[in-house]
Amino acid sequence: MSRQVVASSVEGVRVLLERRRAALARPIVAGVSGYCGAGKSTLVRSIVGDAPSFVRMRGDDFLDPTRSHQRSVDWDGVERLRLVEEVLVPFQSRSESTFRRFDWNLRELGVPEPVPAGEILLVDLIGLLHPDAMDALDMSIWVDVPQQTAPRRGMRRDEELDRDHSRLWLDVWMPNDSDFDQYYAPRERAEVLYRG
Repeated sequence: MSRQVVASSVEGVRVLLERRRAALARPIVAGVSGYCGAGKSTLVRSIVGDAPSFVRMRGDDFLDPTRSHQRSVDWDGVERLRLVEEVLVPFQSRSESTFRRFDWNLRELGVPEPVPAGEILLVDLIGLLHPDAMDALDMSIWVDVPQQTAPRRGMRRDEELDRDHSRLWLDVWMPNDSDFDQYYAPRERAEVLYRG
């Protein structure tokens, strides 16, 4: 892998994305990953803001609601292949296509909807920097928060939202992150380390 770039601001990441878009002269896809609670969604929402050329694809829409709450070494509940086939490839080629989000209330796939159009698509998702998805990413970004810090942030966020996922954090999500880290080295796969 080539040398990693460290970005310390949202604007710095935005500039890197716009440069890549200009260099490839087509719509691009950026994968934003990190440990559970690292701040992936916060970063992506900040980058996208109200810029019409940026689009966010919520990673939770590609998490199976049952399997993502079970132990696995490769974040088995992340439907990377479906994400690549239904969204990432069509977005890059500007092909008309539809995809289905997981409906967390019904615990099944929702109705088909069109793949959004734009110039830069950002996907924030655990377990994304994996061989099944890497070839479809034009840029890979790792939210560089230590593995011990990220879950504390996530649990604090859950507490503020009056959600008690402590058993899932301890028994599933933290061990899954550790296993995924050991087997797939996502931080090392990332092209950009975000330390905002």
